Amino acid sequence: MVSRTAPVPDGPSSDAVGEWPGEWLRGVLSLCALRVLADGATYGYDIAQRLAAAGLGEIKGGTLYPLLGRLHAAGLLDEEWRPGDGGPGRKYYALTDAGRTHLHDEGARWSRFADLTQSFVTQPEVSR
Repeated sequence: MVSRTAPVPDGPSSDAVGEWPGEWLRGVLSLCALRVLADGATYGYDIAQRLAAAGLGEIKGGTLYPLLGRLHAAGLLDEEWRPGDGGPGRKYYALTDAGRTHLHDEGARWSRFADLTQSFVTQPEVSR
């Protein structure tokens, strides 16, 4: 059995609350965040809410914001502070052209990997 709390270098921590093991989410969270942003620029809390609504569980700020920072540092996102309506401003994130290309290319690779994994894991057991 794989531990849910095993550290993964440069990846999000295992603090998503839900039915999915943290290891699974670590493998795909960046693509999921980029996918949310493919619909248009938005802020971190909205990204987390949309990921939760998609069934991925609660993504805590301690996981999401460092991830968004890494995606920005990699040139996949633009960041912009926007003033709030009577409250504090919010940092909005938007896909760059490189981010859109990354989402397209890595999304296709993820799909192939998920298909292969699904076939492998669910194939009937063979007695040896």
